[in-house]
Amino acid sequence: MDELKIDSHKLQYHPKRVSQFLDASGNPVKLKKIFPIYVEISPVGACNHRCTFCSVDYIGYKPVLLSLEHLKEVADDFKKNDVKSVMFAGEGEPFVHKKITEVVEYFGKNSIDVSFTTNGTVIPEKFYGEALDYVSWIKVSVNGGEHSYQLIHGSKDNDFEKVFQNLRRLSDERDKRNLALKVGVQMVLLPQNSDEVLPLAKKVKSSGCNYFVVKPFSQHKSSINRDFEKLDYTQFMDLEKSLEALNDENFTVVFRSNAMSKKGEEAPAYTKCYSTPNFWAYIMASGDVYSCSAYLLDERFKLGNIGEKSFADIWQSEERATHCRFMANELDIKECRENCRMDEVNRYLSNLVNDDVDHVNFI
Repeated sequence: MDELKIDSHKLQYHPKRVSQFLDASGNPVKLKKIFPIYVEISPVGACNHRCTFCSVDYIGYKPVLLSLEHLKEVADDFKKNDVKSVMFAGEGEPFVHKKITEVVEYFGKNSIDVSFTTNGTVIPEKFYGEALDYVSWIKVSVNGGEHSYQLIHGSKDNDFEKVFQNLRRLSDERDKRNLALKVGVQMVLLPQNSDEVLPLAKKVKSSGCNYFVVKPFSQHKSSINRDFEKLDYTQFMDLEKSLEALNDENFTVVFRSNAMSKKGEEAPAYTKCYSTPNFWAYIMASGDVYSCSAYLLDERFKLGNIGEKSFADIWQSEERATHCRFMANELDIKECRENCRMDEVNRYLSNLVNDDVDHVNFI
């Protein structure tokens, strides 16, 4: 039922960009000309929640933000260089940014696909206007049911119900205006919320959402909190079957069993990260551009700052070419975050680069 391939990847739908990457054959000069398909942007560093499992707690939720002017310049660069999509998420809560509605409208009018990962508590009223027309999907993080939500999110008393008011509003606007928008909820499965997964899934469905995702925790290498680092997901796999009964033509539960089964693998399925710095990028609320969201504040992965250079200039800079060489020849991926966001993409690219699938010509 994972039609959106949330537990897999969608790079196979971009054969031209993959072909460019393969033709570059690891040549940094050629790779400089290939822009990412997808970029994550943190419009603001501040967050109104303090989730117990937050992967970016080490950054400190600083009250910094990207200006509307800088974000418009980024959108212009994206349009010129065929960057296809952006997800607003990051170190902070994206809807804390006072100009986020104007930001979305500008990106959307430049034909860039827009999405959000958000805690869903502070969506401004004006966002439900024209901006919503340009949003491909909104995924709201709800990491507990009525009993565990506040403890896990470090949130206010009424935030749980506020989230579901916003989910119902988003779903109603989608249906009333016949929008292509997909409204979803994701839950990081933890021992503290495991007994509330099914009730929460039912509440999500009754709110009109398109899907509900149950995902494993992934330990960030720099996170302060290490409470869930050794979490074993085999004890939770039976949940998938109990959730299947909720699936129908309008609603899907995506239980990320593929990602869960990979947790604790003894050895990576590939030896190099091919997705970085080629197919995606990350822009912090400070304006710093990183090649990978798992290495924020690590100078080895910083490519520049959009307050000093345009995104296009940063992406085609000698600094990025040097970083390409580092990724190809120096990085030990055992340093990397387990089950990282680009894991499935890297498995796919590794097969293509290394031609390590038997009998490929028998199509």
